[in-house]
Amino acid sequence: MEIAKSNIVRSDAGRDQGKLFFVLGTEGEYLLLADGKTRKAETPKRKKRKHVLFVAEGDGRLAEKIRSEEKISNSELRRALAAYREKNDPDQEG
Repeated sequence: MEIAKSNIVRSDAGRDQGKLFFVLGTEGEYLLLADGKTRKAETPKRKKRKHVLFVAEGDGRLAEKIRSEEKISNSELRRALAAYREKNDPDQEG
């Protein structure tokens, strides 16, 4: 599956391995990732596609805001990722 804006991905390599991120943008083979905690929306992490795994399609209000390029807050990112973790992977941290 092609990774697109507003998807949730898990880092598969690097210091942030295992952490969940929202995709805020794409630049060729690179993705712009943010989680609102270690990587803020203002300065997203630039990471190669091959170093992340697709987890889920973003849904809800936050995903719509990301797709339409509205301003998003770091607390919205943290809240959405926490809700996803709680729903799908209760023993996952980070």
